[in-house]
Amino acid sequence: MNYDPLPPGGHGKCFLVGAGPGDPELLTLKALKAIQRATVLFVDDLVSEEITAFARPDARIVHVGKRGGCKSTPQAFIEKLMLTAAQEGETVVRLKGGDPFIFGRGGEEVEHLLAAGIEVEVINGITSGLAAVTSLGVPLTHRQHAHGVVFVTGHAKPGDSGTDWRALAATAHSARLTLVIYMGVSGAEHIQNELLSGLPADTPVAVIQNASLPTQRHITTTLARLSADVKLSGIASPSVIVVGGVISALAQAAEHPQVRRSA
Repeated sequence: MNYDPLPPGGHGKCFLVGAGPGDPELLTLKALKAIQRATVLFVDDLVSEEITAFARPDARIVHVGKRGGCKSTPQAFIEKLMLTAAQEGETVVRLKGGDPFIFGRGGEEVEHLLAAGIEVEVINGITSGLAAVTSLGVPLTHRQHAHGVVFVTGHAKPGDSGTDWRALAATAHSARLTLVIYMGVSGAEHIQNELLSGLPADTPVAVIQNASLPTQRHITTTLARLSADVKLSGIASPSVIVVGGVISALAQAAEHPQVRRSA
């Protein structure tokens, strides 16, 4: 296979690549080509071995770990590793679960590399918030249930007050929006209590763990029961919480098993 390496001499190039939610068949062709071209890959914990297996045999694979609720490699150190490799002329792939620009800190990495004069290319991946509901046969938007969708993090950085859940609940109710909450399982009780200030207690909710993987599982509940059912089920990170009327379409999807779910 022709890996099309960069010419020798000068700085290398860095690709920020979205590995998607986990299923290797959900990689884009462009992501696959970048992985096969790389001489070094800096890989997040949520990226499966099936995906890193696409790397060229002589590529270095460095696991830099980024998993909610667990000890992670410091972001500054990851950026230093990427910069050093690129300055040494390597073809660098920063391989991230989901999409690099959706809660992947890709923006910070691009800024750091560009400031040092490194060429950067971002390759999108399917974000887990989309793959999770698709795997259940449910849309994120639907003319009868939701006029839009909001992707939001349930995990605030230290010293940050985080999402204003009460304001978001009021907006979601009036504008009929689907809420897709990343990294929210550990804070489910707080999120539930805040959202109940503006959303009905019977608002449908789904929590999907390990979206698109063979180990995927999910629960469906209501906003009033969210934290209790999360605890009862033992569902844990990495999970996505989806709040909104589109989840009511799950019953209809179950009645029509011929609907193919691609995620």
